[in-house]
Amino acid sequence: MSTVSEIIADTLVQAGAKRCYGIVGDTINHFTDAVRRSSLEWVHVRHEEVGALAAGGESYLTGELSVCAGTAGPGSLHFLNGIFESHRNGAPVLLIASNIDRPEQGLGFPQEVDQKKLYEQCSVFCETVSHPDQARRIVTQAAQAALNRRGVAVVIVNGDTFKHTSEDAIPWAVHRPRSLARPVDQELDQLAEKLNNAKKITIYAGIGCRGAQDAVIKLGRKLGAPIVHTTRAKEFLEPNNPCNVGMNGILGNPAGYRAVMTCDLLFCLGTDFAYTQFYPENATIIQLDIDATHIGRRAAVDMGLVGDVGASVDALLPRLEPRKGSTFLDELRARYTEDLEQLAKRGEEPDPTLIHPQFVAQTLDELAAVDAVFTADGGSPMVWLLRHLHANGRRAFLTSLLHGTMANAYPQALGIAKAYPGRQVIALCGDGGLTMLLGDLLTLVQEKIPVKLLVFNNQSLGFVEMEQRIEGLLDSFTELQNPDFGQLAQICGLWGERVENAEDLTDAMERLLAADGPALLDVRVNRMELVMPPEVTAQQVSSTALFGLKALLGGRADEVIDLVKNNLLR
Repeated sequence: MSTVSEIIADTLVQAGAKRCYGIVGDTINHFTDAVRRSSLEWVHVRHEEVGALAAGGESYLTGELSVCAGTAGPGSLHFLNGIFESHRNGAPVLLIASNIDRPEQGLGFPQEVDQKKLYEQCSVFCETVSHPDQARRIVTQAAQAALNRRGVAVVIVNGDTFKHTSEDAIPWAVHRPRSLARPVDQELDQLAEKLNNAKKITIYAGIGCRGAQDAVIKLGRKLGAPIVHTTRAKEFLEPNNPCNVGMNGILGNPAGYRAVMTCDLLFCLGTDFAYTQFYPENATIIQLDIDATHIGRRAAVDMGLVGDVGASVDALLPRLEPRKGSTFLDELRARYTEDLEQLAKRGEEPDPTLIHPQFVAQTLDELAAVDAVFTADGGSPMVWLLRHLHANGRRAFLTSLLHGTMANAYPQALGIAKAYPGRQVIALCGDGGLTMLLGDLLTLVQEKIPVKLLVFNNQSLGFVEMEQRIEGLLDSFTELQNPDFGQLAQICGLWGERVENAEDLTDAMERLLAADGPALLDVRVNRMELVMPPEVTAQQVSSTALFGLKALLGGRADEVIDLVKNNLLR
């Protein structure tokens, strides 16, 4: 006979889980004791949201199962934001959500929460272990769902259930079958005909191309088509790609934007890019995705196909006629070269007494290891990562692009560093994001996790400030009163330092990256920094001008001067 706690821990181990992130407490004490006696490593975080983000960071990069667990209603509620992040970015995470003892359930007992109502909206599996004999079966199904459907699975267990025993007689096991899916021959023939007859084709490639990048590049070369990648596909479609012209969207570059907006035919491969205004109005749009529910939900498409990108492209290639010349691709590649040169210039620092965030990111790009892993907080750190850090086929990147949360960078880096102990893991943190979950700096020290935190300290919610100005509004309620994060890190037990002048940055960053153990570098960056989209609209110009007028009338002329000086006169 085994307890439910022991059965769950063993099932998780058999499913390949290595770690469980969480905070101990009354309803899971028996489970954490079973973890202690298993091969699972318990990672003791200070806030459950950090545990969920860390588990998600580990699972996103490894593709393997990670686990988090918390106690009763309050603990489970703290996991919620991190669980949403993992569910939306496709990380196979399993949450053990404990509940109060069954005799007290439904009676308004302290800490009672209806876990199922909470987690059904952000999981691919959500069930309760109602009887001890269900323990292995339900946890097996949960792990199988998380791994095969790439999302979060939730198993709800009452505190008293963990102590009960079962014969555990049936050997339920997790299966991870592999399969290939592609459109039928008739659809592939129709697709080939459309591609063969089109003049200016652009391939728009997303996260669904992960693992199929070689096939996508072959397709681009055969069609003479520029390849535009989404932000999530940067890691594997930017390097060694002679058809790459960058990104589309507000975080993109002019070449990527123009490739999408001026083509005759847009071929979307494994992308669910959300913003309809960045799709062309007059082009033929063809979309291939493994999930039929994604077809046509972002832009009206002329042809929708279901299949794995790799298998589908392999079957398509023999049907395509070779192209004579590639003028469209050549023009956009030339523009992409200009884009890269302009980004490099914006990363230069003409004023040694001021530090622009682009300069910080560009310096990091030069100094970081060739196989470094980078995470970035939502907001401007994400922009500098995507624009100024180069993918080389060995580096990895993770940002919160679908859920768009703050405070994700160093918690995700925490989990990644646990999974890859010999690898350099660097978190690009905003000052707002860092302070939102500041307490888990202590986790980095206690668990001896050598994450490097690079803090873009502009003393504001910078991305929000930019959004307000583009709307023609006076920025309001965005200012942050921050401490010296370098000194704060030292008090917590990390290596810590602060930089305020550009001429000191390189040496300080070298010390950060060479530090033994967790380390934090606080960089005071320019607050008056605009995140410029690939194409500036008349509306954006007039709105920003309106901000300038309001600021002048309100006695904030110095801010208008700084905005012009730091962005337009560089």
